[in-house]
Amino acid sequence: MAAVRRFEVLDTPPDGSFDRITALAARLFDVPIAIVSVVDTDRIWFKSRHGLPEDVTEIGRAPGLCASAILGHEPWVVTDAPHDPRTLANPLVAGSFGLRFYVGMPLTTSDGHNLGTLCVIDRQPRTVSDNELAALRDLAATVVDQLELRLRTREVVRAESDLRRDAERLADALQNSLLPPRPPTVPGMEVGTGFVAGERGLAVGGDFFDVFRLASNDWALVLGDVCGKGARAATLTALARWTVRAAAVHQFAPSAVLKDLNAALLADGDADDHFCTTVFGRLQLDTRGAWLTLAIAGHPQPVLLRASGALERRGVPSLPLGMFSDVEPVDDRVGLGPGDSLVFYTDGIVEARDASGQLFGDAGLLEVLADCVGLTAQQVADRVLQAAQGFAPDGLTDDAAVLVVRVPLDAQSDPLGRLTAATGVPADQLELPDYPHGPDGGPPC
Repeated sequence: MAAVRRFEVLDTPPDGSFDRITALAARLFDVPIAIVSVVDTDRIWFKSRHGLPEDVTEIGRAPGLCASAILGHEPWVVTDAPHDPRTLANPLVAGSFGLRFYVGMPLTTSDGHNLGTLCVIDRQPRTVSDNELAALRDLAATVVDQLELRLRTREVVRAESDLRRDAERLADALQNSLLPPRPPTVPGMEVGTGFVAGERGLAVGGDFFDVFRLASNDWALVLGDVCGKGARAATLTALARWTVRAAAVHQFAPSAVLKDLNAALLADGDADDHFCTTVFGRLQLDTRGAWLTLAIAGHPQPVLLRASGALERRGVPSLPLGMFSDVEPVDDRVGLGPGDSLVFYTDGIVEARDASGQLFGDAGLLEVLADCVGLTAQQVADRVLQAAQGFAPDGLTDDAAVLVVRVPLDAQSDPLGRLTAATGVPADQLELPDYPHGPDGGPPC
């Protein structure tokens, strides 16, 4: 019975392959009935039945001749059942059915288990030749071949499914290792992040972001996208993330950090067609807000959302990293006042497509951001991701990441208290950015 369960054939739908075999067996033996049966614990179930009504799908095991036929590996032949001591008292013989002729060929699996029979039945007595038995044996072997082929197919599909699930778990774990272990924070500021993996199968790599502290009043922000998939792309993603962390310690200008990353990617001899688009920024708090200096390499320009609702692209475009040695990123300094947000994102956002293939695009992003005035940084990040996902009913085709930094509205209520709490430095020892200020003493807005 374990073999029967393993083949998972009981109560499966009709199958044309088996129906053709029973029809052929009936024609070869010139009998009205042929059955492919599987013997269960308490019944004999018909996988295929030729010559029986459609509603006859099984009989009890006790009166079934197949239960006797599967006890050996040779054909079980009854030429005149009422005169055969093995069958004369069988209800199928003595009852209204009137069975007289029966030949059952065991369905023997490759490992020696009998699942059931291929049998031919008549209500008239008759003889059977060696050639007929040989033909029935071949047909029974064909039935077993079909059953084993289906079993192997299911096993392969399940194995592939298990491998895919394992690979997906590993991919998720690897992808997660490329993102910060916990939501990043910058004291005295709001930081919002979001990430959605695209429908890329088992590929790993793609988008990454990071926020880390460099000094008491100096934070680094990076958002990038490695072109390429799989383990190799994941390796380059990790290389990019950690190279930026190392370079930011030695280089103050974001443009210099990106140039160091470009050199590291070019030095990686296996990069081939892989490249990286990145935006890197340094954030410093001021008495009325913050300053963020950023540089871009092949990446979409961040969008500045002012508290007034004004939208502005920031950053100077330049070439992607890892392809050319003469990449020259340019620094752009942005002053952020209370309620201002700077929104970094990867191209998975603007490349979201609807059912007709239309892009979400820059227009869709700007339309969403125009409605984000007054929202917190995390609310802005969530709104952008939700809009892109809602635009693409079949799912995003590429990773999508969002990083938002925002000056709280209450930043000017206690400017020195905010700075000392954020930096851990007493007010009389604070070193503030030496950049041009607006008429109110804060960053120009």
